Amino acid sequence: MIRRLCVALVLTLVLCCPSFVSAESASQSGGELHFCLHGEPKTFNPLLVEDGQSEIVRYLTGGVLIRLNRQTQALEPALATSWKATPDGRTITFHLRTGLHFSDGTPFTSEDVAYTVEALMDPQLHSPTGDSFRSGDGQVSVQTPTTDTITVTFPAPVAGLERLFDQVAILSAHSPKKEMAVLGPFYVADYSPGSYVLLRRNPNYWKKDKEGKSLPYLDSIRLDIQNNHDIEILRFRRGEIHMINSLDADLFDRLQKESPAAAHDAGPGLDSEFVWFNQVPTAAFPDYKKVWFRSTEFRKAISLAINRDDLARIVYVGHAQPAYGPISPANHFWFNSALPVPKYDSAAALRLLTQAGFRLEGETLRDSSGNRVEFTLITSTGNKPREQMVTLIQQDLSQIGIKVNMVTLDFPSLIERITRTFDYEACLLGFTNTDLDPSSQMNVWLSSAENHQWNPKQSKPATAWEAEIDRLMQSQASSTSDKKRKADWDRVQQIVSEQQPFIYLVNRDAMSAISPAVIGSAPSVLDPHAFWNADVLRLGLDPSLGAQK
Repeated sequence: MIRRLCVALVLTLVLCCPSFVSAESASQSGGELHFCLHGEPKTFNPLLVEDGQSEIVRYLTGGVLIRLNRQTQALEPALATSWKATPDGRTITFHLRTGLHFSDGTPFTSEDVAYTVEALMDPQLHSPTGDSFRSGDGQVSVQTPTTDTITVTFPAPVAGLERLFDQVAILSAHSPKKEMAVLGPFYVADYSPGSYVLLRRNPNYWKKDKEGKSLPYLDSIRLDIQNNHDIEILRFRRGEIHMINSLDADLFDRLQKESPAAAHDAGPGLDSEFVWFNQVPTAAFPDYKKVWFRSTEFRKAISLAINRDDLARIVYVGHAQPAYGPISPANHFWFNSALPVPKYDSAAALRLLTQAGFRLEGETLRDSSGNRVEFTLITSTGNKPREQMVTLIQQDLSQIGIKVNMVTLDFPSLIERITRTFDYEACLLGFTNTDLDPSSQMNVWLSSAENHQWNPKQSKPATAWEAEIDRLMQSQASSTSDKKRKADWDRVQQIVSEQQPFIYLVNRDAMSAISPAVIGSAPSVLDPHAFWNADVLRLGLDPSLGAQK
């Protein structure tokens, strides 16, 4: 999902284009993997990541204490050989691997973990990752009795504490390269804005395979910046890239017919697409529209008037399901199965609008002051499914007299509008969920959070229902009882269903494209689907790229 974007970076730009490797070198070294980012990474500081492109770079470069295996969904030791949380969920002790070094050669000790945790929880930093750990007021206590032991105590219990550390990439306390010194399998070697990010193999990466060979196998990964999905699939067919982490449904079907071995559908995923209305009080559009957007009846009517079955059938060619809310039905434990099934009922939508003071004059809906109901919906340029969904939503809402205008923006411009200038009326985007535990959504549902997208960073909750969600989120985050947390989360999902701050549309299947030349791939429902095990991927004896070759 979209997260905090603001950070100053000094990047060394080396304007060179790495050449393709030969078959002989590929078999010996692992070669260079190629795939695309769908926009510019906004930061290389792992604590400030809030956009999907920066998240990809963080996943491939960041060293974490505990790693969630995307296939088994089990926690595995990484920089920490073991860990133990106290029963009250406030304290966790890590025993660290010894003799490790960052990519620049700086030694790794418990001091680096302490530095990272303190920065993560610094309220002045506004770390989106840190928001997931905020379950109560007070300071975090960090103790480092030895260079390979660290104990972290939070002011209140933190639910799912161990799992949250999968998102915390450890920074060096002493490296002059700051966040560019990493402990993951790759490091950022080159960045050409608008063109590519080049990652090279970290020679100091700690992990080895069963035969004792140092990982990763690959020499490098080139991430070409390409936000047009049609061009991306064309490049895959031409053999210019090895994989597409998330594939559109229509392109998936075409690829499946052309190259069945390259098309992978891992089944229903955790990701969702949704619409929301801008409720920021200072937003620069007419006040009467703000009244609409703050009306629960208006939002519920919009939800009723959207045909989600059509979105799943037409846009995703059946590779999606109508969405209930913030938790996908694929997340079996946390999903609230008592939620009402999303339904399409334009007549019920009109009844709700009439109750709220709107009236239909011919084919035009007007509010109580006579203003025509019309708004502009922004989404990301080059994302064909989102553009198609907006088109279908335009048709659906026209049936109840509402005019919807579509504006597509390049990703940086879109992010600027929804996080800084708030110069927009409504937006269609999606969440990429990397964790089954809903505590990872703390930075969305807390009213004070950066990603409380419809009205972020509130000094106090703007509505009673947002205040209740705040209370429930804090309650579940401070409980170590799964039963209690489940009850809290069921209520959060019920409130979201009743209030529709996000109008959830569909949950997409986890579809990806992977060249048969890539050895070791194991597509997963959890993101990243195609390269979650990048440290053990390699290219075969034939280093040709893409599906056809």
